[in-house]
Amino acid sequence: MKNLKFQHPKSKNMERPKAIFMLGPTASGKTDLALHLVELLPVLEVISVDSAMVYQGMDIGTAKPSAVILSKVPHHLIDIRKPGDIYSVADFVTDALDLMRSISSKGKVPLLVGGTMLYFKSLLTGLAALPEVFPEVRDKVRSLAREEGGKAVYAALKLVDPVSAARLHPNDTQRITRALEVCWQTSEPFSSWLYRHSGQQTLSLTEQIYEQFEFEVLSLGILPLNRAKLHEVIEARFKTMLELGFLEEVRRFYHEGQLSLALPSMRCVGYRQAWEYLAGEWDYNTMVAKALAATRQLAKRQLTWLKTWPSLTHLYCGDTLNSKQAHTLVASFLR
Repeated sequence: MKNLKFQHPKSKNMERPKAIFMLGPTASGKTDLALHLVELLPVLEVISVDSAMVYQGMDIGTAKPSAVILSKVPHHLIDIRKPGDIYSVADFVTDALDLMRSISSKGKVPLLVGGTMLYFKSLLTGLAALPEVFPEVRDKVRSLAREEGGKAVYAALKLVDPVSAARLHPNDTQRITRALEVCWQTSEPFSSWLYRHSGQQTLSLTEQIYEQFEFEVLSLGILPLNRAKLHEVIEARFKTMLELGFLEEVRRFYHEGQLSLALPSMRCVGYRQAWEYLAGEWDYNTMVAKALAATRQLAKRQLTWLKTWPSLTHLYCGDTLNSKQAHTLVASFLR
């Protein structure tokens, strides 16, 4: 992987191009607010920051904007991969920066909207370049996978780097393989190598990170007025998804026979639980309960990120003043 740690190309005395981040938990109304802002401020151009919306055909379960909306307000980084593909954090950082620079070169302002907090963080902090892995090391790992299976590769990683193994899902073959290759190449745990070569400053967000980023950023956080209300919205939205045909959407993937729960696409919240229901692991009511619980946990993790996010201007889900406040904040920032 090429080095993705970016430095501002201009001197401190030169004005940086501007960008807007709109972050929030699932079901917080980010998309609707973004559409409202673009309508009022056509200079804005939307980039999706959502690890599920990148996949084609995953429309209902991701609450993806409709085709009509996308025709009126195009969103970058939606429907750019097939569900059987892998789209990594590094892919996002590369794509997003390329788009931000292109949008700025046209005299417009990128508006990044989504809830995949790791994407936002990695965009700001950059990613450490992985060491070059010699062909003989890569062949050794692949031979282990071919002869003994993915479980053996995961077991090998647990022996040399239990920290990385605990962080990765046992079926996440790509990342497990990459981590083991680095361990065997460098003779040290991948987790230790990543920490040492990334630098401690890239593992947490600080005010200074915004100063080092090549764009001047206004960060808007869409937060719930209370957790219970957000949970009510999550439940209502999932029931609407089911009425719109969410199970049929997953059933098509299930019966195609080309996907599995080992893929990031089918591990997305809601999709995993629906897949397991179709496989006969749960009854319908249990599937619904598990999907809702997983979505609430996702929202909780997103809110935990936002609690420590620096330079975040708070707006609130369901607040009737949101649109006006957001417009005022953005218009002032752009001036």
